[in-house]
Amino acid sequence: MSEHFTEQSFTFLQELARNNNRDWFAAHKNDYEASVREPARALIRAVQPHLARFAPHFVADDRKQGGSLMRIHRDVRFSKIKQPYKTNIGIQFRHEHGKDVHAPGFYLHIEPHEVFVGAGIWHPDSATLKKIRTYIDTHPSRWREALDDQAFADCFHMAGESLSRPPRGYAVDHPMIEELKRKDHIAIAPLAPELMHDAELAEFICGYFETALPLMTQLCRAIGVNS
Repeated sequence: MSEHFTEQSFTFLQELARNNNRDWFAAHKNDYEASVREPARALIRAVQPHLARFAPHFVADDRKQGGSLMRIHRDVRFSKIKQPYKTNIGIQFRHEHGKDVHAPGFYLHIEPHEVFVGAGIWHPDSATLKKIRTYIDTHPSRWREALDDQAFADCFHMAGESLSRPPRGYAVDHPMIEELKRKDHIAIAPLAPELMHDAELAEFICGYFETALPLMTQLCRAIGVNS
């Protein structure tokens, strides 16, 4: 099994997109293990010492299930998409106090034609989102300074869903209204897919993660956990 993602990793994802059914996946389970799951677990292990240096409260967990590698099986119960498998590799290095994908974390998304790193918090629950909004309202200069950090701004752009109107209790002319309207606080940096084959991938993506620390530090302060 390869220690790195290869062309076979992308080929598997492309073929899965064309054959997204349980029979095909069962027949190609060994290909998934060799070209996707094991390289992903190797990457997670390689990331761990880097996170320990600059973000020690974020976890790199290489377990086959329940760790940093997100399930390839899609939860179709509440989704309009009824295909049983995801056609991307998702790896989240979430905060030690996080229980699921809605926790603060660093993220790597791999598809054959779209690769990006992310940092932040996706779809937080209402109580957590309220804490973030209160923090932004109370400490606007800290939040703005994080977003305007030159290294961060050169690499990342903010993404995710936002309200169409100001949240309750905030004026439409609030100086931080666009940040207060966010339902997700996610920073995204696109990468070239061919970089996924690089033997130094862990060090490379961790350079991006470290660049996102200004935002992550403010998010952690907002929700009351160590950064």
